[in-house]
Amino acid sequence: MWGRVWHEGQWWFSVIDVIAILTDSQRPRKYWSDLKVKLMSEGFIEVSEKIGQLKMEAPDGKMRETDATDTRTLLRIIQSVPSPKADPLKRWLAEVGTQRLEEIENPELAMTRMRELYEQKGYPQEWTEKRMRGIAIRNELTDDWEKRGAEEGREYAILTNEIARATFGVGIQDHKLKKSLKARHNLRDHMTDLELILNMLGEATATAIHRERDSQGFDRLQVDARDAGNVAGRTRQDIERQTGTPVVSSENYLALTGEDKPKPKRIKKADQTKETGQQEDTE
Repeated sequence: MWGRVWHEGQWWFSVIDVIAILTDSQRPRKYWSDLKVKLMSEGFIEVSEKIGQLKMEAPDGKMRETDATDTRTLLRIIQSVPSPKADPLKRWLAEVGTQRLEEIENPELAMTRMRELYEQKGYPQEWTEKRMRGIAIRNELTDDWEKRGAEEGREYAILTNEIARATFGVGIQDHKLKKSLKARHNLRDHMTDLELILNMLGEATATAIHRERDSQGFDRLQVDARDAGNVAGRTRQDIERQTGTPVVSSENYLALTGEDKPKPKRIKKADQTKETGQQEDTE
């Protein structure tokens, strides 16, 4: 298994581990060092810009620094590895590229494939339909933000959190904690039907308010986002009064990926020696 660590909001992978698996090299560090020089000479500047030293668990169980990179750069590196083991990944990349071009020509294909992916994971069909509708509403909202001067990234995140906090009474991070989710998890993929519906209401209302007020610039969009979330928030409060049950739920879909199961404890060699009574071999 490739070593990986969650860093800067995404997975980073051990380049040495990937090289070792794909090439069966007895000296994967030397192989990577030579490949890195070759890639840089060919103008692949990401080798220096997108690779950093991150600590990961080594075979001896200790945390050691190693070359690591994000998914995009890793796939680019894999394309440069002349190994039969890399061929399936290269074919997969070609297939993904073809699908992406098809989706640009026909955006409905992207939605269809996403729906199939959720169903393959085991999500209920009714939930999947709500999730797909939520994606369409979200895309419409972010398109509006772009046209009205919000910057993708930090400002989108702030606007999203404004809507979420007013809608649910908690910010996105606290909502994740309620559901026992980690930073890498997509909160929307773990919302209940009712949470999805209210989330859609807040974001659809934000788009409507932006257009009615013709808001421009981040500051005015932030006011709109809060007002839109308050509309959905009042609906949530009414539901809670009628049902006597909080809308924000601890329910999640981690069971679909097996992440709700406790990980087996790693047994170190020293512990194995104690348990078996055997003397550990040394090299």
